[in-house]
Amino acid sequence: MSPSHPGLVDFHAHFVTDSYIRKASAAGHQSPDGVAAWPSWSAERHIELMDRCGIDTAFLSMSSPGVHFGDDTAARALAREVNEHAAEAVRDHPGRFGLFASLPLPDVDGTLDEIAYAYDDLAVDGVILQTNTHGIYLGNPRLEPVFAELDRRSAVVFLHPTSPAGWQQTSLGRPLPMAEFFFDTARSVIDLVFSGTLERHPHLKVVVPHCGGVLPVLADRIDAFIKLFTTGSDAPDAVARFRTLYYDTAGTAFPRQIPALMKLADPQRVLFGSDYCWTPAAATETFTAAFDIAEQPEGTTWRSLTTTNAHRLLPRLATAPAQRPAGRRA
Repeated sequence: MSPSHPGLVDFHAHFVTDSYIRKASAAGHQSPDGVAAWPSWSAERHIELMDRCGIDTAFLSMSSPGVHFGDDTAARALAREVNEHAAEAVRDHPGRFGLFASLPLPDVDGTLDEIAYAYDDLAVDGVILQTNTHGIYLGNPRLEPVFAELDRRSAVVFLHPTSPAGWQQTSLGRPLPMAEFFFDTARSVIDLVFSGTLERHPHLKVVVPHCGGVLPVLADRIDAFIKLFTTGSDAPDAVARFRTLYYDTAGTAFPRQIPALMKLADPQRVLFGSDYCWTPAAATETFTAAFDIAEQPEGTTWRSLTTTNAHRLLPRLATAPAQRPAGRRA
């Protein structure tokens, strides 16, 4: 990649393993979130796609439904299993992958143990948190020790939507990623703001997926309500708080989502996301091509902007250049 056309950094990239699919399916997730079938993944196929799309580095994470299927002990073991599997891919392909570790929430003690192992033994780049786990949202007071520890580590916290409680009625039989994921993303971020979690833990670097879901459209309404229902003069400025968050562009960012996001987000906190392997390879290539052919931000390009932001957020990217084959896409 040339300086004017840099390699992308993918903050929203997923993996699955055969073992994980078997355990999730056995727990009732044969059609996860209403999707017809599980995807497949291998590091080699992922890197081939990255090379076709001009992606230097992808940060792997486990998508919905996460690792907790109702049993704390099993969730701890599954989180450890998938984290070690992804960490091996990171080691085997220097510079091509990073890792956002899965955590066995809402099991707080198990999560604190896995945070320590993930950071101290696996040297992960951050963690992934589902927007809720069995209806427990991230602003719940029981999760305060988890956020305190992540704040102590100045963690990158990648949020990912999952099925909300009551989805059987609200989804109307359609795949949940189509709309419910966007609503649950906003619901979880609103909870983090209303609960004061973000204010109490200012060192967190929170990445919101899918251009914020419906959050950019609701931001002013949320701000009005939080001021209306907060007593005294301590009501937080919700819009200002939203601007402290990072946002990835996974999915159908163009032509309508990005303009809405840019009316809310700090341009220096916008990151690229592909959503592979849950987004099939052909669609990933189409969405990435749209990133290059869309109207570009003034004075820069979406590639340059998001890559510069990624390097600022995770400086280790500058010291771990991706090992790419010759002749990759420019």
